[in-house]
Amino acid sequence: MLSRLVLTDFRNHAALTIAPAADFVVLTGANGAGKTNVLEAVSLLAPGRGLRRAALSDMAREDGAREGGGGGFGVAATLDDGVEVATGTLASAPDRRVVRVNGAAAPAAALAERSAILWLTPAMDRLFVEPAGERRRFLDRLTLALVPSHATHAARYEAAMRDRNRVLAEPHPDADWLAALEVQMARHGTALDAGRRDTVAALDAALAATPAPDLPRAALALDGWAGDAPALAAALAASRMRDAAAGRTLVGPHRVDLVVRHVEKARGAALASTGEQKALLLGIVLAHAALVADRRGRRPVLLLDEVAAHLDPVRRAALFRRLAGLGQVWVTGTEAALFDALPDDAAVTAIAL
Repeated sequence: MLSRLVLTDFRNHAALTIAPAADFVVLTGANGAGKTNVLEAVSLLAPGRGLRRAALSDMAREDGAREGGGGGFGVAATLDDGVEVATGTLASAPDRRVVRVNGAAAPAAALAERSAILWLTPAMDRLFVEPAGERRRFLDRLTLALVPSHATHAARYEAAMRDRNRVLAEPHPDADWLAALEVQMARHGTALDAGRRDTVAALDAALAATPAPDLPRAALALDGWAGDAPALAAALAASRMRDAAAGRTLVGPHRVDLVVRHVEKARGAALASTGEQKALLLGIVLAHAALVADRRGRRPVLLLDEVAAHLDPVRRAALFRRLAGLGQVWVTGTEAALFDALPDDAAVTAIAL
């Protein structure tokens, strides 16, 4: 969890400091006030491109350089255990991310070892009807919160796969070099797949064990490639000609899909209504937060953008009761009245932007 957040020249915020409470951080304000920008800044304290998946060069405040800010941006936080983490860019390298832990340079993957951050945004409401790649990214964030090494395996698998694709595109590919890259893909790909499958199995069991859920119950499974490292290396070797013709790698854990079903209605989540899909997704996030707290012994950070706006007062109150104690919850809304049903005993920081 975060005990302090400092933004410098990030999006529309020239300078912003927040000392968040342990339970809820409520950000309110008109559309365009910068509420989601704050959530995006927090999301950058995890590996990856943040909740908008935007280019780093787009995150620096437009007027920052003209006002002497240098043209880059900074996001710094103090965690509840006293560790200082920071990330951002320099004007001289607007597309290169800098990460520091306790003042020392660190890889972005190191952030996963310090905190678990997950988010839910309106853009994710139709996750179940989007291409499989979107669900894989969502699953990888779930897995990363449980298995901090997941980011390293994912990065090395992707790097080896890019190199393999490049070698396959050459007129006379080097077979020995391909074999070495395939061994690397197999090693990291197997670890990648194992982390995902463990997460799906544990989360599916947690969802099934939820007593009298007030949200639709989801059932999860992973569809696609499965096997050990030797099997993956052999499959890659056998697929060289086909992959060369396609210009991409057609076998491996990068091709799997997260399958979600609506249990009560016994059908795929993609066939559910828009409201049901959002409720299914929210149920997954809540169950995952409890799983993270149980497995890692620390409460996660949940970023929920406009999650209460389309809920009636009864469901809104039920949601806040479910959220209480799960982690540090950052929520946004245009009106403070949306959060009147927050538990009376919760520690709340309310900020009007």
